Amino acid sequence: MTENQIAEAIETESCEMEGCHSHQTTIRSEKLRSTLLRRLNCVEGQVRGIKGMVEKDSYCDDILNQITAAKAALSAISKIVLENHIHGCVTEKIRNGEDEVVDELLRTIGRML
Repeated sequence: MTENQIAEAIETESCEMEGCHSHQTTIRSEKLRSTLLRRLNCVEGQVRGIKGMVEKDSYCDDILNQITAAKAALSAISKIVLENHIHGCVTEKIRNGEDEVVDELLRTIGRML
């Protein structure tokens, strides 16, 4: 999926949610859910591969390169989820007068950085 396709999926995503906290839920489109799960499955495979490399005493630089790739993949997933959160959950809460969601968003971005 290209960056434009991902952006389209996010833009067309309607966040008909009960919230975006761990005790709340967010309804995602099947397309977005599928994209996230596919990417997460790839990262899971990468991490298993890294574990195997450690078990086989692979060269450190090779392991570090794979760790960097896994981190980049997780970062891309984070970006998709954050964009969906802002376009859906945060926007909806602000429209409903729940302005405290801005502080929540700032804390979340702070943790991500």
